[in-house]
Amino acid sequence: MTEGWAWVQVDSWCTFVVGSLNGWRSLSACRGGDSGFGHDLAKHLDKLGFTVFAGVLDEKGSGAEELRRSCSKRLSVLQMDVTNPQQIKDAHSKVVEKVQDKGLWAVINNAGILGFPMDGELIPMADYKSCMAVNFFGAVQVTKTFLPLLRKSKGRLVNISSMGGVFPMQQLAAYSSSKAALTMFSSVMRQELSKWGVKVSVIQPGGFRTNIAGTSESWDQKEKAILDHLPPELQEDYGRDYILQQKNFLRGIGTFSTSDITPVIRDVEHAVSAKSPSAFYAPGKLTSLFLNIAFFFPTSFLDYFEKKQNIQRKDMPRALSTPK
Repeated sequence: MTEGWAWVQVDSWCTFVVGSLNGWRSLSACRGGDSGFGHDLAKHLDKLGFTVFAGVLDEKGSGAEELRRSCSKRLSVLQMDVTNPQQIKDAHSKVVEKVQDKGLWAVINNAGILGFPMDGELIPMADYKSCMAVNFFGAVQVTKTFLPLLRKSKGRLVNISSMGGVFPMQQLAAYSSSKAALTMFSSVMRQELSKWGVKVSVIQPGGFRTNIAGTSESWDQKEKAILDHLPPELQEDYGRDYILQQKNFLRGIGTFSTSDITPVIRDVEHAVSAKSPSAFYAPGKLTSLFLNIAFFFPTSFLDYFEKKQNIQRKDMPRALSTPK
């Protein structure tokens, strides 16, 4: 029997490490918070007998405390914000101290933020930078930091991307661009790391209900920030009413998503434990349809399909809805 280790992030911007005490398997994952993929995944792997190091955005937060309370002594909670290089280094040092020469079996990058859905022209540059900082650069930094341990064990790298990183969706220019970057980074790393025996998988979930959309209070704050700093020309062309109606997208997320994240947990488990994991996983309803349209249908059909998906929306920018 060998003992493996992995790193997992379970708070909004975090990572976690898991190790198997009863077999060759071990894995790591990132993000979670009080709810979400990372939080439930840490619990699931702990129940399977893995040794889990859960990195969290706030080690004193309710999500971290709940993990300590409900999981076994094998699970450790570590402070790690993926936008903070020093916290990543500190977490790495603690993991190395624990695993010593055993190596690390898997790293699962799961940190992600959505930002405020809005037409790409209206999204502040700060939101584009925030999405890239958490969804892409954070995953790259964690990957680079822990790769020597993965190469030693010939382990697994699992990155949680999104269907939005493959299929273009209106109002998600910042989020989808960062996830598309993560998907391409993962594909390149899959090829480069194959010579080391490390396998790389990308999880591209469809519509699952987590805490990534934020709260109504955070929506109001983002909305106000956009209105307060919007150039006069854009305010005139789009109109205040149009901007205020964009929150309907966030309200509708719950309608078209499911709270049962079992398919995601199952695919991550397969990616870290199967002898021959898949390069891509697409858990969720209609994900196969979206992927087929994105890759095999003409662009004109893809645009028509997306337009039909948004046909219920009656709001239009003021400059396009006002009779000339």
